[in-house]
Amino acid sequence: MSYAINSDCISCGACEAECPVEAISAGDEAYVIDPDLCIECGACAAVCPVSAPNPD
Repeated sequence: MSYAINSDCISCGACEAECPVEAISAGDEAYVIDPDLCIECGACAAVCPVSAPNPD
């Protein structure tokens, strides 16, 4: 189950920098995770200050 970023995202970019497979990119209003690239490592969730990334 890949991770997804919920509406709590504050667009800080911490998750994008931490993703080892570059599955995270800036969206129109928040960062988004490409479910086809996500390896479910949880690195994004570990660095997010608002707990926006969660298993989808």
